Amino acid sequence: MEDYINVKEIFGCDVFNDSVMQDRLPKKVYRELKKTIEEGKELSMEIADVVAHEMKEWAIEKGATHYCHWFQPLTGVTAEKHDAFVTAPREDGKVLLSFSGKELIKGEPDASSFPSGGLRATFEARGYTTWDCTSPAFVRHDAAGGILCIPTAFCSYTGEALDQKTPLLRSMEAVNTQALRLLRLFGNTTSKKVTPSVGAEQEYFLVDKQKWLQRKDLIYTGRTLFGAMPPKGQEMDDHYFGTIRQRISAYMKEVNEECWKLGVTAKTQHNEVAPAQHELAPIYAPVNIAADHNQIMMRILKKVASRHGMRCLLHEKPFAGVNGSGKHNNWSLTTDDGINLLEPGKTPHENIQFLLVLTCILKAVDEHADLLRESAADVGNDERLGGNEAPPAVISVFLGEQLQDVLEQLISTGTATHSKKGEILDTGVKTLPDFMKDATDRNRTSPFAFTGNKFEFRMVGSRDSISECNVVLNTIAAEVFRDACDRLEAAEDFDIAVHDLIKEYATEHQKIVFNGNGYAPEWEEEARRRGLPILPSMVDAIPALTTDKAVKLFESFNVFTRAELESRAEIQYEGYAKAINIEAKTMVDIATKQIIPAVIRYTTVLAESINSVKAVSAALDVSVQTSLLEKSSALLAETKTAMDKLSGLIAEAESHEEGRDRAVFFRECVVPAMKALRKPVDELEMIVDKDMWPMPSYGDLIFEV
Repeated sequence: MEDYINVKEIFGCDVFNDSVMQDRLPKKVYRELKKTIEEGKELSMEIADVVAHEMKEWAIEKGATHYCHWFQPLTGVTAEKHDAFVTAPREDGKVLLSFSGKELIKGEPDASSFPSGGLRATFEARGYTTWDCTSPAFVRHDAAGGILCIPTAFCSYTGEALDQKTPLLRSMEAVNTQALRLLRLFGNTTSKKVTPSVGAEQEYFLVDKQKWLQRKDLIYTGRTLFGAMPPKGQEMDDHYFGTIRQRISAYMKEVNEECWKLGVTAKTQHNEVAPAQHELAPIYAPVNIAADHNQIMMRILKKVASRHGMRCLLHEKPFAGVNGSGKHNNWSLTTDDGINLLEPGKTPHENIQFLLVLTCILKAVDEHADLLRESAADVGNDERLGGNEAPPAVISVFLGEQLQDVLEQLISTGTATHSKKGEILDTGVKTLPDFMKDATDRNRTSPFAFTGNKFEFRMVGSRDSISECNVVLNTIAAEVFRDACDRLEAAEDFDIAVHDLIKEYATEHQKIVFNGNGYAPEWEEEARRRGLPILPSMVDAIPALTTDKAVKLFESFNVFTRAELESRAEIQYEGYAKAINIEAKTMVDIATKQIIPAVIRYTTVLAESINSVKAVSAALDVSVQTSLLEKSSALLAETKTAMDKLSGLIAEAESHEEGRDRAVFFRECVVPAMKALRKPVDELEMIVDKDMWPMPSYGDLIFEV
C-alpha cells in the first residue's frame, strides 16, 4: 500500500550513524573515531581523511552533491554554506569528486557577518567551524538536492565561542567531571561518563498559507500585531487532545517521516490547547544531539507546512488571547551504563545519593535563579510568560507531595524515615482495571518541576535553541556537585557528612520550592518576600549574564569567558531592540497603508448611506448609521494619534545608544505605544464591514486551517 510506512526501514536512513560507520569504515579507523567520540581523543588527519572519503561516498549514494558545515550562530537559526564535492576539471574535461579530512574537520565562514557582541570587528572576518563528531552527519533532501550536513561548532579566530554548541559541549564536560566525582564517593567505580539527557517538547501553530500571505505582521514578525478575539477561542477546551483534522494528520505524517529519516525520534503528537496549535515531542537524547535534533525538527515543521499549503508559526505568542507556544525542556543526568541520577526509586527517603543530587540541584537553582530565568529570555516570551498557559516569570521548583514530605522530615528532624506511597486509583467502574497512581500530582504552573525522574523546565520559548538553558543547567549543577564533593572528600566520616550536607542544602534552599498555584496573584508577592528574583521581561533578565557571580561560575568551568558573556549580553540587548523596532515599524506600515484607508472607506460608505436615507425622507431613522459613524470616526482619530506617537518614538529610539539604553527605551516607551495603537484598531475590527477589513481575522486564521 502506497501510504504504508515501515519505520524500521526508514529510521536513520539519511544519517551517517554508528551502524553506517561500522559497515563502511576500516576497523582500525572505526575504533579510533569511537575513541574520539566517547573519550575526546584527538583525531589524526590520516583517520579524518578516511572518514571523510567514506562519508562522501555514502552521501553521494544518497543523492548528495554538496556538503556544508551546519552550525548554530547567535542568530536564533542555523547557518550553512554549501560546497560541491567537485574538484577542478581534468585535461579530458571530466571532474573528480573529493572531500578531505581537512574539509570535514574545519571550515572558515565569515565571523564578522554573524552576531558577535563586539568580539569581532567588520574587518576581522576570520572564523572557524569545527566538526562535532559526537553528533552524526546527515543528508538533507530539499529543493537544492541532497546536502551532506556536518554538525559543527563555530568560534572566532581568537577562540571565543560565537555559537550555541561550543558552550553546550563545554558545560557537558563540566557536569560529567563533577558528577563522576560524586558517583565515586558513593562507591560507583563502573560508570565512565555522565551525560545530560534532554527531551524537548515542541509546540507550534499552523495557519493557511493564503491567509498568512495577507498578514504582513505574520510575514515580518511571526506574530499578529493586530487582531480582535473571535466569538470562540479556547474556552471550550475542545481542541486539546481532540481529534486531529485530516489536513493536519497528513502534515504530521510527513513530518514524522522526515524526522525519522534523519534519526529524530519523533514520538508524541497531539492537538494543543489553542485552536490551530499542536505539539511534537521526541524521545530523550544526549543534550547536544537533542539540541541538533530540535533545530532539525523546527526546519522540518516549516518545510513540510509549505508543501501542504500552510505556514508553521513558531513564535511564542502569535495570537493574543489564546495560549502561546513553549518548548518544555525535560532534563536529567544519566550514566553510560544506564543509571539516572534523578531516579528516586520506590523509597526516596532511603536513597541517599538521590537526595544529595536533588538538594544540590535545589541549591543550584536557588543560587542562580536569575541565570536560569535569563536562559529563557526572549522577545516573544515576554508576551507568553505569566499567561494562563505558561509558567510565571519567577523561578521556583516544584517537588510534589512525596519529595516535599521527605525534605520536611530532613529539615525538621534531620532524618527522613518514610516516603509517601502511591495508591490504587479507584475509578468507581468495575470493568476498568485498577492501577497505582503516582505518589504526587503534576503542577503545570511551575517553571521548574520535578516529574518522576527528571526536571521539566517549562519556560523555554518555542523558537529558541534549547542549548542556552541547558548550558546553565549543566554548569550550575556542576558547580554545586564540585562544592559538595570538595567537602565530602575531605570528611572524616562520609556517612555523617553526606547526611549533614543534605540537611543543610534542604534547609538553606527551601525558599526556592513552591508547590502551589504559580498563576495566583499572591504568588509574586510571596516570591518577593522570599527574596526570589522578579524579572518580568527579557531586558530585566539580561544583566544576570554579566554579574560577578555569573562570570565566576562560567569561568571556573571554562564554559564562558567574561568577554563571551558580555558579548552575549550585547547581542541580546541589540536583538531585543531590533525585534521591537521591526514590530513597531510593521504596525505603523499596516496602520498607514491598510487599516486607516479601510476605515476611511467604511466611514465614507456610512456617511453616504446617511445622506442617501435622509434624501428619501428626513423622518427616517439613521441613528444606527450615525452611531457607527461617530464611533468609528472617533476610533480612527485615536488610531491616527497613537500611530503618530509610535512613529515619533521609533525615530527617537535612534538617538539612544545601542545596547541596554536602547533596549530599555523600546521596552518602557515603544512597547506601551504599540499596545496603545493596537487597542483602537482591534475595536475597529469589530465594527468595520468584514469585506472591507484588509486582513484575515483571528477566526479566519485559527479555525480555517
